[in-house]
Amino acid sequence: MSIEYRQRWRGRARFVIFDSGGDPHASTRAFQAWRADPERPARLHYIVLSDGPLAGYRRVPQADARTTLDLLNMAPQAALAQLEALIDHAILDGARLPGDACARALARCAAPGTSISSKALGPAQQAALAACGFRFDGANAVYDSRKPARVRSGQAERRALVIGAGLAGAAACERLCARGWQVTLVERHAAPAQEASGNLAGIFMPLVSIDDNLPTRLTRAAYLYALDYFELLGGIGAAIEGGACGVMQLARDARHGAVQQRIARAHGLPPGYAEWFDGAAAAAMLGAPAPDGAWLFRQGGWARPGSVVAAMLGACGARLERRFGVGSVALRRAGRSWQALDAAGALVAEAPVAVLAGGAAAASFEQARTLPLQALRGQVTHLGAGSVPALPFVLCREAYLTPAAHGLWCAGASYDADPDPSLREDSQRENLAKLAALLGAAPLAQAPLAGRVGFRSVAPDRLPLVGALPDAAAAGSGPLRALARHPGLYGLLGLASRGLIWAPLAAELLAARLDGEPLPLEAQLAAALDPARFVLRARRAPRQ
Repeated sequence: MSIEYRQRWRGRARFVIFDSGGDPHASTRAFQAWRADPERPARLHYIVLSDGPLAGYRRVPQADARTTLDLLNMAPQAALAQLEALIDHAILDGARLPGDACARALARCAAPGTSISSKALGPAQQAALAACGFRFDGANAVYDSRKPARVRSGQAERRALVIGAGLAGAAACERLCARGWQVTLVERHAAPAQEASGNLAGIFMPLVSIDDNLPTRLTRAAYLYALDYFELLGGIGAAIEGGACGVMQLARDARHGAVQQRIARAHGLPPGYAEWFDGAAAAAMLGAPAPDGAWLFRQGGWARPGSVVAAMLGACGARLERRFGVGSVALRRAGRSWQALDAAGALVAEAPVAVLAGGAAAASFEQARTLPLQALRGQVTHLGAGSVPALPFVLCREAYLTPAAHGLWCAGASYDADPDPSLREDSQRENLAKLAALLGAAPLAQAPLAGRVGFRSVAPDRLPLVGALPDAAAAGSGPLRALARHPGLYGLLGLASRGLIWAPLAAELLAARLDGEPLPLEAQLAAALDPARFVLRARRAPRQ
């Protein structure tokens, strides 16, 4: 097999393998052959149909960033229909790849000269593939269609400037630098993680729903990717300050609890991912009333966002140049480059690609003013020793309570649509009342006004904006992919309250698009994050 791969990928900049599955060791052998070949391509992507209890695409980050493993845990036809990739070689098992539709979907993703090695393909399956342009010689085939060939697209000059040094910006820098880009990070403050990413603690956990809807699927993909990604950065509790201690999410009331029980019965989620406990069992773990039951997300936990930012920026190495303390900047298109200019009009940085990743501050850029992003105020309350029970996990419902960090418990956070950056007594009272309800206790009579205020960047659908920014002045018409964009200008925005898990996968998606690589998400989910989606929605909205 290693000899076969060497013959196929020699001279390629990247090589993409699609495997219909069946051999659990095939990807390992491919990666071993790649590592052993001095004439290997610069990047190897392995995409395999997988079986597992958690549906959807799952990108598994590798220790060597030049390799990628994607697990497609979906029915073959659905997985191929949602695949955004250009395949160089396919390993097909006829028992796992039925139907004419699979042949058409595979041909859609085939690059010119794509090869097939197969077993157990029946005559009807071979005929379906032949009808789509695959020329067979025994069990092997080559894609030889007369249809216009799809070509890989990608940024020719791999230099970028990233604006904003919070979770989003740091993740964008790390994912681009891992691919060999030269990146300049521009930050108005003198240090990273000074806005919402400066909170003492953020929580990471999945989302469940009865219909396994789009936000649930996106959050699942992001959460699973983040868990692996944190490990590659050095681990929660080691390189990253925090604890993978689990998260208990209490049901809001009896009706909500009944819905959660239905979800648990319907989806059969693995206990390590999400486990439902009735009221008695939840109360025993919590040491407080939990009459309506609770979810326990055992792999969830908390982390200090600033330590995640530091780990991501540290992983960038010499490919990252930092320009901090520059104050507010503006963007200007100059030829084929974007220029970041300070308040005096002086040049701060310049590159062919610019990424806006400054959270709530993005609205200050002329190119992003039409984006429907709202800055929502979040006040976190800091509580000292002895004021709340010392829980072994994060507890949440309408509010959350984290285990102690540096002797402080974090509770909150408020969700206010106002621009006040100062700590306020009304937000403090709101947080304490929610905390008391969470713990089934009387409200704290007094607590010093201590905490932190940050501003979340939130889109109307509560999903991130990841991709090329629309040009409102020349929007054009047609489907999403046909809408006019600012050339070379991208956004990684709107991470709302899930920045810890959204940022890594969003940055991976953005970097994959920039390099013309297979996307880490189903096409439907990637489209749901496109910043131009709101242009289409505005057109479809009925006129008043």
